[in-house]
Amino acid sequence: MSQVNYYTEEGLKKLNEELDYMKNVERGLISAQIAEARDKGDLSENAEYDAAKEAQGLLELKITKLENALANARVVDESQLDTSKALILSKIKIKNVANGAITEYTLVSEKEADLKSKKISVDSPIGEGLLGKSVGDIAEIKVPTGIMKFEVIEISR
Repeated sequence: MSQVNYYTEEGLKKLNEELDYMKNVERGLISAQIAEARDKGDLSENAEYDAAKEAQGLLELKITKLENALANARVVDESQLDTSKALILSKIKIKNVANGAITEYTLVSEKEADLKSKKISVDSPIGEGLLGKSVGDIAEIKVPTGIMKFEVIEISR
């Protein structure tokens, strides 16, 4: 049984574009590399051919994984999200209890996580620790350096 993956419409569109690129562009490039290497003669001692075949195998594996992720993908209707607690696609403003620093994140699926865009995965230690919390709750999150405490200040969508 495969795990359901939740995405925004934008995230799902990006995955479909990535899959399309792999199938329609990268496959052709690798096939051309294999054909070129094959034309160079003896395949038993042809490192270029071996490298191109290995790249082809890796690409096919990536395509299969992406197809499986898309087969189990569900788009989350942001208008239906409950803002009383932190869920996937919630925008959550938190305060570090130790130093008072305030940060805002959007909780997203692992494939959509991008720290530069302030999108953290619900599978990350911080994301996991914030799931289900309400405004005013303190999330105690285990990190390599110990336990960090964050107060949930605001939840929106």
